[in-house]
Amino acid sequence: MKSKNLATEKDIAGRRARKAAFGSFVGAVVDWYDFLLYGITAALVFNSQFFPSVSPTIGTLAAFATFGVGFLFRPLGGIVFGHFGDRLGRKRMLVITVMLMGVSTALIGLLPTYASIGWYAPLALVLLRALQGFAVGGEWGGAALMAVESAPEGKKAFYSSGVQVGYGVGLVLATGIVSILTHTLGNDAFMAWGWRVPFLISIVLVLVAAWIRSTMEESQEFVEKVGMHGEHKVKIPVLAALRNHPESFLLIIALRMAEMFTMYIVTAFALAYSTKNLGMSRDLFLNISLLVGAVSCVTIPAFAMLADRIGMKRVYVTGAMIGLLSAVPFFLAMEARSVAWIVIFSVLLANIAHDMVVSVQQPLFTEFFGAQYRYSGAGVGYQFASVICGGFTPFIATALLGVDGSWHAVAAYLAGGCLLSVIVSSRMKMGKSAGQLGKIPSYPQPATSKSVI
Repeated sequence: MKSKNLATEKDIAGRRARKAAFGSFVGAVVDWYDFLLYGITAALVFNSQFFPSVSPTIGTLAAFATFGVGFLFRPLGGIVFGHFGDRLGRKRMLVITVMLMGVSTALIGLLPTYASIGWYAPLALVLLRALQGFAVGGEWGGAALMAVESAPEGKKAFYSSGVQVGYGVGLVLATGIVSILTHTLGNDAFMAWGWRVPFLISIVLVLVAAWIRSTMEESQEFVEKVGMHGEHKVKIPVLAALRNHPESFLLIIALRMAEMFTMYIVTAFALAYSTKNLGMSRDLFLNISLLVGAVSCVTIPAFAMLADRIGMKRVYVTGAMIGLLSAVPFFLAMEARSVAWIVIFSVLLANIAHDMVVSVQQPLFTEFFGAQYRYSGAGVGYQFASVICGGFTPFIATALLGVDGSWHAVAAYLAGGCLLSVIVSSRMKMGKSAGQLGKIPSYPQPATSKSVI
């Protein structure tokens, strides 16, 4: 009888884990579709539709600057949603984030351009991009926690990898829809009105994701350690995380450099650089984005399974090292206009280096913090890293290019970020999965009372 009850409990836990993983994945797809769609459109449309009174280079810089604004608001979203996620639960916040992202994205699709309302158009664009950033700022922490906290021991990297696979699927959807529209409508129609269609499609995706997330169960670990109604909650979770785990925030920033630099150089900066500076077809990097997004749906869970078996450190260090070694060859391939080599090094950067690194981030980063303030700690640390390492990467890369017109500084920027990730990850003690991470670093856990800051 006892063994039967244990089997039943195991089945229930298994279903909960799978449902949490699927719900986190679906919501991540929608949020990343919305967020990445802006980056793709910024490189193709927004410089002329919303910043037409300036030079093409300045217009591109302005479009990428508004792209970066979304990243500036991600930490604020991490703080706000993390606070309530640590006090009220993960599930509620995840429904809100996906709804908020969908509304802001649909409104971008309805915005009048500069020709209609002047400078009110880019101002409204910046405000809606900020709202997107605020929403996605609360997404990663909650989605990662739902998956990690519900996953069985020894499989936490694999079960939580769907959060990052959602990025790849979102990238495929966003790039694929833009690519289809540019081919079927033609350039003039796409620039005039066709670019709005992908933003409006978000409404349907959001409704589906919100329904799926509303059926998920709350994280069992949150219920056990904090309480369904936050009986053991801390007053200000983000301050508790900062007080007890200050170095963890710096570690997350350093560890995310390889991830952010590799992906945004390939999918955002290279799209603008190859078309405007090298005279190459924009279809090339749109198709490359489709390729790396599709391949990541296989590589990320595969690398996560490998990390659960051989350890996260080996996977992480190897990925960052591949990013370091591929930086210069990637730009040499573009300068040579060799499509085959461009594709090879794009895959090495975005599908090997990037995907190896992100495949273990969920269990790694969330285990830096205690359960009572994990949403705030991991979410805010992750989003601050997004601002520092990712949001302005296309902008910084474009600015570096403008210094002397050479790609050398951009390649050094990419290689330097990967090198720092290599150094930091190689010095850390990481186990095979969450719960076996060793000291990364080790801090005393706070008391589980309401008096904790």
